[in-house]
Amino acid sequence: MKPMYLYAILTAVIAYLLGSVSSGILLSRANGGPDLHTVGSKSTGATNVQRTMGWKYGILTLLGDAVKGLLACWIGSLLVPDQIEGVSIGALIAGLFVTIGHNWPVFFHFQGGKGVATSCGVMLFCYPLPAAICFVLTIGLIALLKYVSVGSMFLVTLYAIIISVFYSHGNLWIIAWAWVLAAMCIIRHRANIVRLIHHTENKLGQKRK
Repeated sequence: MKPMYLYAILTAVIAYLLGSVSSGILLSRANGGPDLHTVGSKSTGATNVQRTMGWKYGILTLLGDAVKGLLACWIGSLLVPDQIEGVSIGALIAGLFVTIGHNWPVFFHFQGGKGVATSCGVMLFCYPLPAAICFVLTIGLIALLKYVSVGSMFLVTLYAIIISVFYSHGNLWIIAWAWVLAAMCIIRHRANIVRLIHHTENKLGQKRK
């Protein structure tokens, strides 16, 4: 009998280490950019990279972080292919741990990004149709309000609602997975929430105050 728990642990470790590889920091270092931990929001994510290094590097960071989410889930689905409600258990485990790694990376003193792009990769791999719907609606909301932080929190919250209502079939593990993924993103945006309350949050394309 295959010791699934050992493969589950291996999946979590691999996903966390993969998540700890920061696309933003690697791009910044390779191109003579700033130490992302000391500029702007001090986040290593795509939004801070865009504000400090330009759109080109912001988009590359977003893609890199999303791909590692997809890659981690794919590896997890190979290691633990057993399914729950039609989704690989390994992919679900990897999705959480790659996001944890991105947000709190062991390679960079546990100071990472906010997990949005990585979560997008995870969302797309595990439940592609809800992810696509959420992406389209989020892009529209950001275009309307110009607040990336609001769009990001809307994205993960809407995704969690859709999964809980239409895809979990009442399975508490699936519901918990979706809301933990959302909660990690929202927690990482707590400073943005404070700025939104005080009307000091930066809009898309605006230089950081």
